[in-house]
Amino acid sequence: MKWQEVREIFPNQFVKFEILHSEETENQEIIDDVAVIGPITDEEATRELLNSRDKTLVYHTSKDQVIMKVRKNIGLRRNL
Repeated sequence: MKWQEVREIFPNQFVKFEILHSEETENQEIIDDVAVIGPITDEEATRELLNSRDKTLVYHTSKDQVIMKVRKNIGLRRNL
């Protein structure tokens, strides 16, 4: 389901979904196709987001696009 469709079905609320397709640029991942798991109350949103794994996310439908910032894994240096 496209993000615009999700926004029409679940206006102005948090939604939990699984990512089906996304496009990655240098430092952003733009998610455009999702499988909706269901709406989430405002009170549950933070807990659900913190418990999200792999390709499952919680996002608010007031946003025009689902854009995630991509962090590159960097190694830690330490002197022994």
